[in-house]
Amino acid sequence: MAKVKTKWVCQNCGYETVSYLGRCPDCSQFGTFVEETTQVVATDSSKLANQISNDSKVSLIKEIEFDEKIRFKTNIEELNRVLGGGFVQGSLSLLAGDPGIGKSTLVLQTTKSICDIKINNQNLKVLYVCAEESPLQVKLRAKRLGVEPDNLYLTNQTCINELINQIDVIKPNFLIVDSIQSVFCANVSSSTGSVSQIRECTNALMQIAKQKNITTIVIGHVTKEGNIAGPKVLEHMVDCVINFEGDKYKQYRILRCIKNRFGAISEVGVFKMEDDGLNEVSSPSQMLMEQHQGAFGSAVVATLEGSRIFLHEIQALVGSTNYANPRRVAVGIEYNRLLQILAVLEKKVGLNLSKQDVYVNVVGGIDIVEPSYDLALALAIISSIREIPIRPDTILIGEVGLLGEIRYVENIERRLKEAQKLGFKRAIVPKMNDKTSAKLLNVGLEIKQVSKLTDAIIQGLKQD
Repeated sequence: MAKVKTKWVCQNCGYETVSYLGRCPDCSQFGTFVEETTQVVATDSSKLANQISNDSKVSLIKEIEFDEKIRFKTNIEELNRVLGGGFVQGSLSLLAGDPGIGKSTLVLQTTKSICDIKINNQNLKVLYVCAEESPLQVKLRAKRLGVEPDNLYLTNQTCINELINQIDVIKPNFLIVDSIQSVFCANVSSSTGSVSQIRECTNALMQIAKQKNITTIVIGHVTKEGNIAGPKVLEHMVDCVINFEGDKYKQYRILRCIKNRFGAISEVGVFKMEDDGLNEVSSPSQMLMEQHQGAFGSAVVATLEGSRIFLHEIQALVGSTNYANPRRVAVGIEYNRLLQILAVLEKKVGLNLSKQDVYVNVVGGIDIVEPSYDLALALAIISSIREIPIRPDTILIGEVGLLGEIRYVENIERRLKEAQKLGFKRAIVPKMNDKTSAKLLNVGLEIKQVSKLTDAIIQGLKQD
């Protein structure tokens, strides 16, 4: 007879306790505990595990044959870049993003090229589990995108136990689950989308991917804070975690890899959402610099995203306030980083910002995560206060320390070459050693090397 157990599970991080807690001791979130009941069967506690055939054996690593065609390359080069060359056979990937950002559109466009790949003179089979939609709705989107391959199968089965039976019948090479929050396991009594259900279903999909060598993509939801919904163990289970970022009311989307067991992390791909689906953007810097003209509070920086160089325009607006606590708003950069730069400007430059509202925005909707934008941010703020524009053909690169020094950043030469291609003629960079300085002479830009923030201000706001 089954024994019923009751527990309280945090829906944010998966922390379990025997009683209700108002605040989770693990993730410090309030009101996230939900009561869940599980049935434990003494004779057979893992029916789902037994349903998945297990033919694993012990092998020497030198005896394992390596196939050069282990990766599936798609016709979307931006996606291949993020994945490190394409999908690896038997891998489990997690694609997460805000509602309406284009996750389902991206994976549906991917199936077009996957179905054209041949192994042993047979095209690959793709099984698309549309757990949140009907097959008819997916058909309407596929027709709009021009995706109608002969070997693409659709099912709206939401029970993982029945889905395993369908996989055994169809024997697909590629599996897409949209989404993991809509799939449930019959052996778990908690509601669909709970932490226990997500953990159990993901574990079953991982076993299917590894044992049957089925390349699997799992689409996941995100919370209102922007984190991947479900337990943290979900990200540990999968081989690759990809975030789809951007404003759904704007055209541009960013595909960012934050975990990849088979390639480099932090790679990004840029897309543009149009009527016929997601189209690749081959030159993101040119796209971001289309409307840059140079004005009060505007500065340009070259950042490194994975192996690519992006040119961003940082805009700052500083104005007086009548309130006791001035506002600090940061869009596209870390809020605490903005506070740090403002503190350095007050202490080392002598600016009084206690009665000033400061608004900062990165044009294009792309977040900057590396600290090389510090110098551009500081000069954009000063340019807005003094109403002195920075020359539009000047690019600023450098990290600002707490002592007001300009610190070195990596790949200066590559950043400057990208700026030179887009028509920039002048660059303000950290002071470097003689060997590195000699290399910068061949870039084709007028280089101004500075060691202090005050020197950078003089050079940046200098008008020829």
